[in-house]
Amino acid sequence: MKVVIWFSCGAASAVAAKLAVERYGNESCRVVNNPIAEEDEDNQRFLVDVEKWIGITIEKAINPEYQSTSAVEVWNRRKFMSGIGGAPCTLELKRKARQHWESQNEFDFLVLGFTSEEKDRAERFQKTERRNLVPILIEEGFTKRDCFLAVSEAGLTLPRVYQMGYPNANCIGCVKATSPTYWNLVRRNHPGVFAERAKQSRELGVKLARHKGSRIFLDELPEDARGNSIKTMSTECGLFCEEYTGKAINEQ
Repeated sequence: MKVVIWFSCGAASAVAAKLAVERYGNESCRVVNNPIAEEDEDNQRFLVDVEKWIGITIEKAINPEYQSTSAVEVWNRRKFMSGIGGAPCTLELKRKARQHWESQNEFDFLVLGFTSEEKDRAERFQKTERRNLVPILIEEGFTKRDCFLAVSEAGLTLPRVYQMGYPNANCIGCVKATSPTYWNLVRRNHPGVFAERAKQSRELGVKLARHKGSRIFLDELPEDARGNSIKTMSTECGLFCEEYTGKAINEQ
């Protein structure tokens, strides 16, 4: 049996990898990551720590059409940043990178970091992408919080973006986000990234934020605008890309 585990530098996929290796054994498992240039550099430190924890070297999967692994390059080349169906960066840098890897490697099952709160997403993935998905965290009853605790109890330090208030270890300035809470967090923590997203979205005519029920450009977003707590948002940027709006898109 050959099992591939897709690791996204987040807590959930780290625990999914650990459980899969324990279930199937080191010889049966391969762990693969899609490196993204816009992720915080501390993600790679966490990746190395996870390698030691699970006892397997984590491989890289890259879309050969985007050797830079840069979301900014994707948006520039596609002249598109985000929409109802998701974002082209996830399609090009994650889904197509996965498909390219799969075309060159044999495997029987794949594991993703869907937690027990994401049963519906896992089922949609099985219906639209791969029936051979093993939803190992759901089977073991792991919530996202359980994954944080498991990583902490193992003595690992999560990527520093979690400590900054972000709900996951995705790219900084995720263009699937519409919540004013999220974008003002980016503005405070990473003003340079906020400025870059504001400039590029203006150039491409993309209104990334939603405020008082309407889409607006980032440079129009008031600095005190807020929606729900950022902890309520679903922002995991995995291989199954969905628009990230949070629960506060119609607030304020």
